[in-house]
Amino acid sequence: MTIAPKILLLCLLSSLWLQIWASEPIFYESFDEDFEGRWIKSEKEGYSGVWKHAKSDGHDDYGLLVSEKARKYAIVKKLDEPISLKDETIVLQFEVRLQEGLECGGAYLKYLRPQDAGWTPKGFDNESPYSIMFGPDKCGSTNKVHFILNHKNPKSGKYVEHHLKYPPSVPSDKLSHVYTAILKPDNELRILIDGEEKKKANFLSSDDFEPALIPLKTIPDPDDKKPADWDERPKIADSSAVKPDDWDEDAPMEIEDEEAVKPEGWLDDEPEDIDDPEATVPEDWDVEEDGEWESPKIDNPKCEVAPGCGEWKRPMKKNPAYKGKWHAPMIDNPDYKGIWKPQEIDNPEYFELDKPDFEPIAAIGIEIWTMQDGILFDNILIAADEKVAESYREKTWKPKYDVEKEKQKAEEAEAASSVSDGLAGFQKKVFDGLYKVADVPFLAAYKSKIIDIIEKAEKQPNLTIGILVSVAVVLLTILFRLFFGGRKATVVPAAPATNTPTEADKEADKDSGSTEEKEGNEQEENEKEEETAAQRPRRRRA
Repeated sequence: MTIAPKILLLCLLSSLWLQIWASEPIFYESFDEDFEGRWIKSEKEGYSGVWKHAKSDGHDDYGLLVSEKARKYAIVKKLDEPISLKDETIVLQFEVRLQEGLECGGAYLKYLRPQDAGWTPKGFDNESPYSIMFGPDKCGSTNKVHFILNHKNPKSGKYVEHHLKYPPSVPSDKLSHVYTAILKPDNELRILIDGEEKKKANFLSSDDFEPALIPLKTIPDPDDKKPADWDERPKIADSSAVKPDDWDEDAPMEIEDEEAVKPEGWLDDEPEDIDDPEATVPEDWDVEEDGEWESPKIDNPKCEVAPGCGEWKRPMKKNPAYKGKWHAPMIDNPDYKGIWKPQEIDNPEYFELDKPDFEPIAAIGIEIWTMQDGILFDNILIAADEKVAESYREKTWKPKYDVEKEKQKAEEAEAASSVSDGLAGFQKKVFDGLYKVADVPFLAAYKSKIIDIIEKAEKQPNLTIGILVSVAVVLLTILFRLFFGGRKATVVPAAPATNTPTEADKEADKDSGSTEEKEGNEQEENEKEEETAAQRPRRRRA
């Protein structure tokens, strides 16, 4: 075999191997088997939360469960070989189901970089350095799907946390959701939730990460100090200004209006409030325990027809001589130098970057503090191909999600139906009660009006509350007429109407008047009763 065919065969085998390698995930954890022995629980102080191998509610699929509230949790899986994040597409994906919701806590993963010598998984805690932190976090005003890159500054050697700006929010239900982060070799980052893109960013853009991966070229000189004589005041008081001789700082803002005249008919000797003449001492009033009984006050009815009552005082008006406290006018500051800023110097930590210097992933850890139990982690995957991650979403997440979504819809429909049935039953009782009210003897004159309103309500049951209000208004109006309409008003009676009929005229009207005239008279009497009732003095609370 010549050299050329050998090279061709080698390329073909390499291509085939790459396709096979790309079609399988680099790392995958389904939690179908118990995690004990494969995932190591932290033994550091404070991490007392109990992890369990448990089924997702309503499924036969297992996951890693946060089983207790208000606990710190830490567990880690050390990889056989570190996974490089450089030069190739890398997909980070996992499922989380918040079976009891998430009030306050995290549900994210930490992709740990190689640890210092002597580190063991049992020593995993919040100080264990990571390369990427990714996943949901919610508490108070915080509601986001984190993506944090821990990147090493090649100049200073320090690791800096770079947070994704404006990350997507966490779904607010109790369904299974799958979170995907796709890192592309062209510096693109895409965040997917349930396979739908929610955020696209560029690792090197200062608009997408805070702080930016590439530092500023210049920074304010930390040793530069503002000179003692530096004047930042753009305006100053005119020191040569003198207060005018006629400037009266003591002049009041308002003075009495000397031109005002007391209105004609003002009742000087009448108080604005008087004792309620209809109020009586309660039968159970005990002077020794309750003190002297005092009648509640009502508005003085005489004051309602007069311009006013009590002692008349001139109203106040703006004082034309008022100037307030004198201040020297402001003028441009001749010594103004502007707002001082330290001078810019070259940033000793500045560096240029074509692409992030990702640290490899040596382990996957979950280190969270949460007030919520029922958090279930499942199907943690690292792949070099987006299609692989997509196929796993379709195979492991989608069927569960569809079942949960249908169950949620059924429960919502059942709840809505229950509310509807309850409302229908309530409406029937309301209508039955209203028909009984319409049959009350003393409401006979208004029965047709009440029945009309009830029938309209039955045709439009969605307006029951509004109809009830309408019926209540009608009933209150009727009751007001019956109980108060005929009572004598305490105000000055209205002037008698002209052309008052004689008794003979009234008798003649009784004999010869038509039905329409009688109904008109009855309506007029009702209107007079309403007017009289409206003129009754308003009551004040005791």
